Amino acid sequence: MKVQVNQESFWGRYMEVVRTSMLPYQWEALNDRIADAEPSGCIHNFRVAAGLEQGEFYGKVFQDSDLAKWLEAASYSLMYHPDPKLEAQLDEVIGLIEAAQQPDGYLDTYYIINGLDKRFTNLRDNHELYCAGHMLEAAVAHYHATGKRKLLDVMIRYVDLIYETFGPEENQLHGYPGHEEIELALMKLYDITQDPRHLALAKYFIDQRGQQPLYFAEEKNHDRPFRWEGSYGYQYHQAGLPVREQTEAEGHAVRAVYLYSGMADVARVTGDDSLLQALDTIWKNMTRRRMYITGAIGSSHWGEAFTYDYHLPNDTVYGETCAAVGLVFLARRMLMIRKRSEYADVMERALYNGVISGMTLDGKRFFYVNPLEVEPEACAKDYEHFHVKPVRQKWFGCACCPPNLARLICSLPEYMLSEDEDGTYLHLYMDSEVRTEWQGTPVSLRVETDYPWDGAVKITASPEEQKEWTLALRVPGWCRRYTIRVNGEDFRAPVECGYARITRTFSKGDTVEIVFDMPVTEVAANPLVREDAGKLAVTRGPLVYCLEEADNGAELHRVRLPEGKAADVFTVTRRPEMLGGIVALEAPARIMCDRWEELYRPAEEESFASRQLTWIPYYAWANREKGEMMVWIRR
Repeated sequence: MKVQVNQESFWGRYMEVVRTSMLPYQWEALNDRIADAEPSGCIHNFRVAAGLEQGEFYGKVFQDSDLAKWLEAASYSLMYHPDPKLEAQLDEVIGLIEAAQQPDGYLDTYYIINGLDKRFTNLRDNHELYCAGHMLEAAVAHYHATGKRKLLDVMIRYVDLIYETFGPEENQLHGYPGHEEIELALMKLYDITQDPRHLALAKYFIDQRGQQPLYFAEEKNHDRPFRWEGSYGYQYHQAGLPVREQTEAEGHAVRAVYLYSGMADVARVTGDDSLLQALDTIWKNMTRRRMYITGAIGSSHWGEAFTYDYHLPNDTVYGETCAAVGLVFLARRMLMIRKRSEYADVMERALYNGVISGMTLDGKRFFYVNPLEVEPEACAKDYEHFHVKPVRQKWFGCACCPPNLARLICSLPEYMLSEDEDGTYLHLYMDSEVRTEWQGTPVSLRVETDYPWDGAVKITASPEEQKEWTLALRVPGWCRRYTIRVNGEDFRAPVECGYARITRTFSKGDTVEIVFDMPVTEVAANPLVREDAGKLAVTRGPLVYCLEEADNGAELHRVRLPEGKAADVFTVTRRPEMLGGIVALEAPARIMCDRWEELYRPAEEESFASRQLTWIPYYAWANREKGEMMVWIRR
């Protein structure tokens, strides 16, 4: 299957921003050539490890992973936009990586530079297997994009070493990664090699996690104390219990969704129902009790972690960009097991909101933390808000998020649809051309849509010969009414697991049109979410909207939503000149206008003034001047 996204469409423009702006910018950052930005040291470390220059290791212990994610993103970009110059650049970098690899296959610049005798002695903290996983994902993407095996063979040699080092035998280490990632990467490798050792290693890391005696408790050579233990225990690493006994999304949010993604891949390939049952339980807990309306996860900056049910503060949220990216990974893998729209709904929610909020529209500045409410003075003067930034940053000393964004956006065509012997399932609606096969019959699908601004989607199917097939179209969870027409005539399609199924004999040029009603909607949080009691969020289609000071002035906490049904009081306005082209929402809201000198006084009836306010899509905030922002507004 090959998907070509229209460059002028919503996601096509994002893919172009990554290709033309973000990838070159990040390459400069990896080479420490961005003025006034945190240095990376990434390329420097590989050059030192390869013996090409002298120096010390610079940066975090997981610094190698930044280059790996950039390589993966660039490889995906080549799949959809061939670029000989970029391909040659990747070949050069891969040559550098190969030069740094040790004779036995080991590849991690932190230990190559600082002492190979210490390798695999601190799995809990030092990210060797995490870095290996990211570089393995890059190798798989590069192989699929170019057919070249150099990086793939480099990483297979490293995986061979890891397979020999870890396992159940007495002469092996019985450990697993402190930061999960290699589990899902090994499953991507297995899809290529079908080598049973690659599946067995992924399964071992998952099955061994949390078993007694607890490996992390027995490790003796930690470089630093375990500062999260008092708050989360070993569930910070999702290692306090065997994975099949875990029932809640706990600990570091990114580690969690990477682990769950690996579990899903192993469950899919092996048919392990016990893993799938654990995932079902954790998925429900995470998405129904611990996920923000934007698809952000991880409510606490302490440990970048999940906390407890319904604890979803808006102004001190962590909501790491990487965590939303990882949630998309997991949702897609759940869809690969079972075609249920609830997974695609979460994937869509995160993509349009909590993922792309992590970057500016030009792809050159980034959020690590994605708040739902910002008051810039608090960010500067209140310790509890220091992790929240009112403007995106050029780069980070811990720069995991920017290349994670790049690799996800460049690979988005893989998330759009999937197929099985039962039919073609459209999960995400992107203006695109799809070339695939229906049981051996070549077919093209032209998908035309202005989604997410408009709810109309037209699909033109052109099989080379008539073919009976099923097109299954996801009915988004936010949609209450929709219509379907086939070749211009109304069509009633049965809905199964959230997908409208159109089963018929398709001929060249047949059209299927589905139109989702897309009214402005005010959304309430569960009453157990204390922070949102008495408040509503404004949405339209898959997009969450917010108020920003640039449009509405400061002191947004004074705003009260307009009375009446949202569909009646909000005006929907296309603004092509604004923030790269958006649909803005306007409404005559009320502003509390009382002021007095005393700090407190007896309560009196509040007075309000009317003001026309403008809501913009949440993902687009902080692309103008620094200022306040708010998603949840008082009734």
